Amino acid sequence: MGTPVVERVRKRREALRAAGLRPVQIWVPDSSQPGFAEECRRQSLLVAEADAADDELNAFLDAALADLDDPAEP
Repeated sequence: MGTPVVERVRKRREALRAAGLRPVQIWVPDSSQPGFAEECRRQSLLVAEADAADDELNAFLDAALADLDDPAEP
């Protein structure tokens, strides 16, 4: 019989910690909930509206795009 799952998980976690990592629990919105898509759309429209009104942001993005298009850059 192979190594029990609990033992394999323990060894894996010990190896990750030895590599300088630590476990982190992240909670994210439940995309299966009713109204999730509508709320995403609502927030996206607000962000798009704010971005469209921000001339400094548009200038920054244009400059960044120009940098990407410059063939002289390494």
